[in-house]
Order: sequence, then structure tokens, then C-alpha cells
Amino acid sequence: MIRYATGGLSLKISSHISRMEFTTASFPASLNSLDQHLASRSYVTHHKYNRTDEQVLSRLAHCRVSEHKHVARWASHVASISGIPITENQNMAPEPQVERTPEIILEKKNLICRNLQETVGEDRLDAILKERDLKVYWGTATTGKPHIAYFVPMVKVADFLRAGAEVTILFADLHGYLDNMKAPWELLQLRAQYYEAVIKAMLRSLSVPLDKLKFVKGTDYQLSREYTLDVYKLSSLVTDHDARKAGAEVVKQVAHPLLSGLLYPGLQALDEEYLGVDAQFGGVDQRKIFMLAEKYLPMLGYKKRVHFMNPMIPGLTGDKMSSSEEDSKIDLVDPPNVVKKKINKAFCEPGNVTNNGLLSFTQYVIFPYLDKKPFEVKRKPEHGGDASYANIDELTEAFRTQAVYPLDLKNAVTIYINQLLAPVLKEFQSKELKKLSSQAYPQANAKGGQAPEAERAVDLSRIDIRVGKILEIEPHPAADSLYVEKIDVGEPEPRTVISGLRKFVDRETLDGAMVAVVCNLKPANMRGIKSQGMLLCASDKDHTTVEVLVVPEGSKPGERITGDSFTQAPDCQLNPKKKIFEKVQVDLTTTDSLEVTYKGEVLRTSAGNILTPSLKNAAIR
Repeated sequence: MIRYATGGLSLKISSHISRMEFTTASFPASLNSLDQHLASRSYVTHHKYNRTDEQVLSRLAHCRVSEHKHVARWASHVASISGIPITENQNMAPEPQVERTPEIILEKKNLICRNLQETVGEDRLDAILKERDLKVYWGTATTGKPHIAYFVPMVKVADFLRAGAEVTILFADLHGYLDNMKAPWELLQLRAQYYEAVIKAMLRSLSVPLDKLKFVKGTDYQLSREYTLDVYKLSSLVTDHDARKAGAEVVKQVAHPLLSGLLYPGLQALDEEYLGVDAQFGGVDQRKIFMLAEKYLPMLGYKKRVHFMNPMIPGLTGDKMSSSEEDSKIDLVDPPNVVKKKINKAFCEPGNVTNNGLLSFTQYVIFPYLDKKPFEVKRKPEHGGDASYANIDELTEAFRTQAVYPLDLKNAVTIYINQLLAPVLKEFQSKELKKLSSQAYPQANAKGGQAPEAERAVDLSRIDIRVGKILEIEPHPAADSLYVEKIDVGEPEPRTVISGLRKFVDRETLDGAMVAVVCNLKPANMRGIKSQGMLLCASDKDHTTVEVLVVPEGSKPGERITGDSFTQAPDCQLNPKKKIFEKVQVDLTTTDSLEVTYKGEVLRTSAGNILTPSLKNAAIR
């Protein structure tokens, strides 16, 4: 079964070749021109091999192209998926066979596996490396602008390439659209081009060869007949529970999920087969999707793949680095002074080595970038003088014992990040890439440029309030006024929620209770434990009486609580800087009849109205 081919790209190549002269005198220049033309092209653009590919390959049949790696790679690729043999007349020299000694195999494996948190299928990896080099893919949704955290997977991609692996980078444009429609359809093509330019610039910054790297868009093959049929087959096997569980870490979780979000994990599993790879690489947050692939691909008659997982590293604020949070990320085109400013604001407690984004970035990006050179800290003599560290363990211990202070680490990391970004920044000064950036990520400007999407009105619909059932409740070990609850809110795993109810409601009353939980606040650390939601309660003016809201009997965990006029999908996560919940909260009150209302409209589930036990005309907090 043909999975994909060069298809539409060959139309462009054919047009290019039709202008070439293959005379003895002009041949070298023409072939050089074609090689350069192919160097910047993605090789896979359609799911089905077409006759143009055959014509182009035939046109080159008697040319000596083995010394032109982009032409040679393209022709080899077409031949491998079309069944057209590359004859001796085509003079396509096979790749030189390097003896695969145990030492070489071990060296490749060490490169492939270094700094990974987990590898599933190591026995499969060993078997492949004994025979040939690995084929691996990494996928990313082309939504928000790539930021400096993308260097974490790029360092591993560089390891794969240095180990001789063939690396496919999948731009999951269709996946990105399905995941709560993050990227508008009209921007998908432009954003894929932007991602390709950025990733190539990052890998060049890491000084890695790109001759075994290729880019593919999901829409190049995911709309094919064969792929669509396999989606239907998979949907007849995967349970709702398994689909939800697999996507729990990567698909935005809402009370009433769209079917598209349930399809997402299965599509990613099928990509392994349709990209023709041996392995998939991703963050450890992808583990449940990888396990879904391990379970269900064999049911379709496809082999299990190897799965490589990177650790998740914290951003500058201590949480996950996000393209939607300015303070948590550094843009790939930030100038040195902006990088320094953002690093200086980074969360970095003296001696704290467990939740330190700068140390994590140093471990997974800077030390591999240094390639066995020491990490240098530059200081004035009165501040301890210069110091160098051969590995992350030495640096971590020095920071833990405060031989290296936060400002020392920040200054050193700033220097290395600016070194990494300098080549990227230089490339993106070109007019072409500046134009691409503005088209892929349009911004409002004073000259009448395209404006961003209009800001959504602030009302109850923005808030994800769900029915929850308290499964466990314990006193907070470090705070007398707090409870730590495990609450089922309709997701594969219960959420940990911290509430300040210990002085107002006894533990026995809350244990097993049905409650109202705000589920799209940004998770927050509360005395050492991260809270993933907030219990809604009614409170009198003096905050001396606090009551948990009463959820009607028959409501189910995960069911949304809202008013009849506010049924639009809530935000995936509220931006704390915009104070959206705080603005809505002002209009959440109880009535004389004990009903909970927003601007006079009663909050309800499918089973009835939300009430408070006794507080009338009280605020909801």
C-alpha cells in the first residue's frame, strides 16, 4: 500500500527540469541548479504517487546524480514508494555501508537514548540498530510561535541525526485544528512554513547536518482514502475511556469534549504507520498516547514502534513553558537585551534544584550544546571569581550548596542562550522570513495591518465550572486552614484541589460530597502542593460563615454548571493577568430563594438548580 509520495512537489520539479539542458556542456550547472532547488523543499506533499514522479525520475535516468545529495535523496525516496527500481544506468550510488560493530552500535544507541526520561521498546531498538540506522519521527502542532523550549526536543533531534537516523518532523496541522481549533485553517500552510524555517535555523545553530531530515504536513496524507479508512477501523476498536485517558495530558480537557479531541490520540498513533518509521519521539506527557499506539496498532495488523520520551522541564516561572504566557518563555527572535531581562525575572530560589527552569534548561540544552566543554560562570573576584563545571551534577551541587547563586546562574545561562539564538536571530532578519512571520502570526498595527481576533466578552461562559465528587480529603500537612481533596471532575484521573474550608466545614461533611469546581484556573502552588481547581462556596460579608454549594441529586461528575444563556465553550485556561474569573465572580450571588445566580440567571445542571444551604444574598467565592 502506497502511503505517501512526492506528488504535487514533482509538478514544480518537473517544471524546473523542463527548463534544464542536459547537454554535456550544460549538465553540471543544470544538475547543481536542481540540487539547490530541492534543498529547500519538503519531499512529501501528497499521499499518492503520481505519473509526474515517474516522468521526472525517467528524465534523470541517464544522469550521474550520486554526487548531488538532494537529487539523490529525492530520487531514492520516489523509487522506494513507487516500486520503480533505480537501475545501474541511473548511476544512483547506494549509501556506503559502514561496518556495524558492537562499538558503533552502542555509540549510536547512547546518542539516541541520552537524557531521555524513558524508552519503551528498547529490545526493538537494539534489533533495528544491528541491521540499519533508525527511522524516527517527532510531531508538533503548528499553532503558537515556537519558543526557546523547542530547543529541548531539537537537541534530541540533533542526537538522532548525529546517530545516523532518518528523522521526519511532522507538522500536525490537522491535529492542531482538531485540538479545540487552535489554528485557523487559513493560517495552517503559513505556519507550517514558519515552523520549518525556525526548526532548520535551530538545528543549524546546533551545528547538526540536515541531509537525513525531512518535513511532512499531516494534511499531506491524513486526508487520503487509506488513512481515513484506518481511522474508521480504529474508532471501532478504541473505547471512549481509552481515548479520553490517552489524550488527558495533551488535549484540553473540558466538561463536554468535542469528538475531535477524542480522535486526536488515534490519529497520532496511526501517524507511526503512515510515516513509515521505527520510532516516535515526544515529551513524557505523550506517554498515554504512545501506550494507546502500542495497544491498538497491532489490532490493525501494524507493528509496535519504539517510543522515546523527553522529560518535561519547567519554564521561567516554574511552570511549563507556554507560548501563550509571555513571562514563561523566551522567543527565538528575542534580542540579547530582552533575553537578559526575561532571565533576570525567572523563578530561581537559592539552593532550590527541584523546580528550577534554568537548571533544567542547562541540563537538557546547554550541556549537550557545549559538547563536553565546561559550563563557565563568570564573576568578579570579590564575588568568588570565575568557576567552571564539567557536568550538570557538579553545577547542581554547587547551586544546591549556594556556591553558585541565582544571579551567577542567570548571567551564565543568558550568555549561552544568546549564543544559541544568535544564528536564528540573524536568519530571521531577512525580508522573506520577516514577511512570513507577520503573515503566519498577524498582529494589529498602527498602519492598518490585520488585527487579532476580537477579545471575547467576559461573562460566565468563559468559566469552566463542573460537578465534582470528593473522593478523598485530608488536612494540608503544612497549613492549619486548608484541606487537600482528590476530586473526580469527569476526567481519567481525579484532580488535586486545595480549599480553605478547614475552619468552616468539617471533614466528614465534605468526604464523598458533590461540589461545584472551577476547572480552568491556572494551577497554583499552595504551601507546597499544586491545586488544580477551586471549590465554589457561598460566604457572608464578614466571611465568618462559609457554605459549600449544593449540587442537585442526579448530577454526574464532569457535568458543566452554567446558565441557559452562557453555553459557549469555556476558555481552556484562564489568563490570570486578565482577571477574568475575578470579574465574573462579582456577579455570582445567591437569592432569597437560595439559588445561585449570575446576573440574575440561575446556575444549573441537567438535574436542576445549584443552591446554597442557608445563605441568602451572599457572595460566591
